[in-house]
Amino acid sequence: MEARNSQRYDGRSRKLGVNQCFDVSVDCRADIYHAEFAYKQLGFFSGAAAIIDGSTNSAPHPKDATLHNFPHLRRRQFAVTFSWSCFLGALFLSGFFALGLSTASVASSRKPQAATAVPHSPLAEARDLLAAGRFQEAQNAVQRYLSEHKTSADAHFLLGLIFFRQIQAEALDTTTSPNDASSQTNFGSRKFREENAKASLAEYTEGAKYARPSAADLKIVALDYVLLGSYTDASKWLARSVEDDPNDAEAWYFLGRAKYNENRFDEAIGAFGRCLGLEPRNIKAQSNLGLSYAGLNRVPEAQAAFLKAIEWQAGASRKDPEAYIGLGDLLVQQNRASEAVPYLLEAVQIAPRESRAREKLASAYLNLNELGAAQKELESAIALDPRNPGLHYLLGSVYRKQGQAQKAKAEFERFQTLKETTETARP
Repeated sequence: MEARNSQRYDGRSRKLGVNQCFDVSVDCRADIYHAEFAYKQLGFFSGAAAIIDGSTNSAPHPKDATLHNFPHLRRRQFAVTFSWSCFLGALFLSGFFALGLSTASVASSRKPQAATAVPHSPLAEARDLLAAGRFQEAQNAVQRYLSEHKTSADAHFLLGLIFFRQIQAEALDTTTSPNDASSQTNFGSRKFREENAKASLAEYTEGAKYARPSAADLKIVALDYVLLGSYTDASKWLARSVEDDPNDAEAWYFLGRAKYNENRFDEAIGAFGRCLGLEPRNIKAQSNLGLSYAGLNRVPEAQAAFLKAIEWQAGASRKDPEAYIGLGDLLVQQNRASEAVPYLLEAVQIAPRESRAREKLASAYLNLNELGAAQKELESAIALDPRNPGLHYLLGSVYRKQGQAQKAKAEFERFQTLKETTETARP
């Protein structure tokens, strides 16, 4: 009972995260710090950097007359607090790392202007620098070009993409470096990402004054909003993106994630269905389909969706843990903890540094009154994600059941401190 009750304290409903930044993900855990979408589901992409190749000669489309007035620039302020250890643990956490914006789809999204068709033009060179991961040089090249060509939509859109790619690169660097959970480090990373997301939006906003953004451009705009915790705006621009390019499976996936984070589960199911129609056996989409059915309490369909995602991975050398975590959590919610344990153990084996898997496994053990096992998993989870309030609450509950009053008191106090910090940081 305590394991289930703790969910109301950790800022989540029954969501499982992202990578899911959009796998992000924008690829990856639940929305404790109001950026579950930006955790793993929208996480950071492992694929090649998406490059905008050219612009359009057409004037802004009437439908896009308000594109230059993105909500972010209408004095909206976003106080963003991310649980970065989860965000960086995997898509835009299950998400950004496993997914990748298609270079081909972005590169072919716009017919080049004469100014960008020259083989060795400054913007072509900037794209080469971006593709090589030389972000600062690419940024400098585009900014020099803009000093003489202020109305170049192509240049503004490219600069917006560069800012976004810098966020991804920083996140990936953090992921591969030793874990540093200090508040100063977390604040610096958070500040960097927030500032770059806003800078990216500003460039797309400026470029939209001179040419209509492509579907790929709008997808980046949406992911910027994900990083700022504004899922409603992300959903809006992803809807526009798939309207312009209905064959973009990745955009449909991200739209499903956005709808899921808005608790619009029926619409999420539809978006994931479209993604699966374009990319059959997309494990991320199938796992998130299960999450969406679970959000509607359609338990048999959710279980079937998770099991299908697990079946698709049978024999794979590398597996995605999200379906195992989702199914395990669903079974715990249905008071079937003994059935949940094997799936959650498999999730821990697949992703030993994923704190969510250990958290859900601990919840299962707590429901089974296996307190020693629950304590071990929670202590491991906290080592991976020390600023997660829910983990401290659960561990406090375990200590209390074990009669360790002082340890329980310390964990509950830590939970309260982190909870208050999180609430203060929210808009």
